Amino acid sequence: MANASATRVARYVSTRVDGYCALTAFLLVLAAFLVPRIEGKPWSDRLYAGAAPIFGGWLPHVGWGTVPAVALAAAVVRFGPDLARRLSWGRLLLTTWATAAGWAFALAMVDGWQRGFAGRLTTRDEYLHEVGGVHDIGSMLRGFSGRILDFQPDSWTTHVSGHPPGALLVFVALDRVGLGGGAWAGLLCLLVGTSAAAAVPFAIRALGSEYRARVATPFLALMPAAIWIAVSADGLFAGVGAWALALLAVATRLGRGWVLAAVASGVLFGCTLFLSYGLVLLAVPAAAVLLARSFRPALPAVLSALAVVGIFAAAGFWWLTGYHLVVQRYYQGIASTRPYSYWVWGNLAATVCAVGLATAAASCRLFVELEVPPLHPLRDWLARWRSHVDPAALVAAAGLAAILIADVSGLSKAETERIWLPFDVWALAATALLPRHSARFWLVVQAAGALLINHLILTNW
Repeated sequence: MANASATRVARYVSTRVDGYCALTAFLLVLAAFLVPRIEGKPWSDRLYAGAAPIFGGWLPHVGWGTVPAVALAAAVVRFGPDLARRLSWGRLLLTTWATAAGWAFALAMVDGWQRGFAGRLTTRDEYLHEVGGVHDIGSMLRGFSGRILDFQPDSWTTHVSGHPPGALLVFVALDRVGLGGGAWAGLLCLLVGTSAAAAVPFAIRALGSEYRARVATPFLALMPAAIWIAVSADGLFAGVGAWALALLAVATRLGRGWVLAAVASGVLFGCTLFLSYGLVLLAVPAAAVLLARSFRPALPAVLSALAVVGIFAAAGFWWLTGYHLVVQRYYQGIASTRPYSYWVWGNLAATVCAVGLATAAASCRLFVELEVPPLHPLRDWLARWRSHVDPAALVAAAGLAAILIADVSGLSKAETERIWLPFDVWALAATALLPRHSARFWLVVQAAGALLINHLILTNW
């Protein structure tokens, strides 16, 4: 009787802590929305985000995607936790991916086919604007760096200049195989981006906890980040990065075949470097994956990534040159005007909107799950730590660490609900730590938050 009472008290205290963490995150978001609208703030007109901290404009609206989105959310809340326990592993991953894709597409359709999906990647600031001008890929790569800086007759458009050439190459390749235009580009971003909902639990299971992986799947299927995954190229980046990490996790576990998995992981990591400069921070969750199991795959993975760097260098593009020029281009634009004093915390509020309050609620549990054992004797410390560390907590903490590093750098002021998608999907792994009895409540919170944002704000992605 006493033990049962103690269990109820512990559950109550734990649930209260979850609530306090979520409330703190909610107040941060509320402040980020309200502060720019207080009269007298000297920088409120320099945020360049009409619905700051979200990049978009206030426009309450509904669309034909509204009913499917609500219905899908209700279905995940009702059946998701049970299916996560009962489905075979392969079927669970496919169901999670399909649900995430449906959820993202339904949210996009709230804004309509053209405005919400097919036209998103065709604006003059986007990649598709430059696809028609690429007639020779070799020439494009050799001259890419020379067109990064602004105020030149042939300067790249905003998004092309702000990323390495790999991002543009993806859409050029898509066009060359006959799948040109915004709808096909959007579909690619949606399918690859939402595949992260399967890659994250795949990695957690490979690191040793199928239970945590299963618990996380309904939250990943219903992630608020789907608003920006459909449709933005950063959704594509998130999917590629997620599978790079998932394959690295597999390589730490395999007997035969671990070298092949490590090489494949390294190739994908190398590709991410040429999709977005900021994805170099995926080194943080990659280090966490290696720390959790084994450092054995590190060498083949690094060598494979460097091989990708070498291929681009041989073709005429040197990553470091591009990076330094992009930093200059960054401050040629509105980044020099946007106040760091707001965005250094406004960015985090935007991230809460992308990962949801359930992730914030679970974040306090990371401190418990990542408890460090005594350091004596030192030679046994890593083995003892690996034996009890929770893989979901570890990758979630690594995702959050990457976000904080990116935030402090000041190289992302606004639009981080999109830019940090490759890290957000790992932060969402924290939801696996939430207790089973509260799962449906937090799924409702996640869905409600995403639906409110999507219906009140016309986001730019």
